[in-house]
Amino acid sequence: MNTAKTAVLMVGLTLLLVGAGGVLGGRQGVTIAFVAAVVMNFTSYWFSDKIVLRMYRAQAVDERGAPELYGVVRDLAMKAGLPMPKVYVIPSDAPNAFATGRNPNHAAVAATRGILRLLTREELAGVMAHELAHVKNRDILIGTIAATIAGAISLLAQFAFLFGGGRSDENRGGVIGLIAMMIVAPIAAALIQMAVSRSREYEADRTGAQIAGNPMALANALRKLEMAARRTPLDANPATAHMFIVNPLRGGGMKKLFSTHPQMEDRIRRLEAMAMGGLG
Repeated sequence: MNTAKTAVLMVGLTLLLVGAGGVLGGRQGVTIAFVAAVVMNFTSYWFSDKIVLRMYRAQAVDERGAPELYGVVRDLAMKAGLPMPKVYVIPSDAPNAFATGRNPNHAAVAATRGILRLLTREELAGVMAHELAHVKNRDILIGTIAATIAGAISLLAQFAFLFGGGRSDENRGGVIGLIAMMIVAPIAAALIQMAVSRSREYEADRTGAQIAGNPMALANALRKLEMAARRTPLDANPATAHMFIVNPLRGGGMKKLFSTHPQMEDRIRRLEAMAMGGLG
């Protein structure tokens, strides 16, 4: 269901891009904006793992440096049929974790010092299984494509603001269409991109619970992480918030609307339903 929802949302982003291009009309502007977005996100796809790991001062560890974390990841990777990813520890007391890397053969998982102190071994396994599920489901690739299309739409909106669309009536979608292009399209693109991210979080919870074989361990971990994150928030860059298992950004209203993560209560409820009904 979540995979189908992701596909629908990705189609929606594509149609939004086409519609935005139709408002501006000029093929050259559409091409330039799309190529620029592809180049930016292609670079991000290939180097984002190094960038984000350096951003959070993540330190590579082996079995001697972090025996429990490394052993948990190794066992789960074998269960999931994945190559052993690189393992990192982030020197932060805020409890959180993320996965990065362009594909399963070039993947890394990172956990904060805080999460290692907070969770039991079973709960830690649930969290790391969730992160390996992102690797297995190639969510980083999906996120990059979504970001590429959303980025292209934002660039088109900027072109509309700077140049006011095409010169001819044929190329200009009218004043109302142009205003919609400048204001509504980027907001719609951001909302769809957020929905893609939320859908992948649900899927990672489900796949991770299957890998670990214990949905309740992940549910209990999420409950602990949500409470602990309120007490000890992570100093996170908003551009990387979607990567973490628990949203490091706090706030309601518009921030909640644009959140990259589903409501924690809903995630926990779904995992509890899996536990009650058997692994699905």
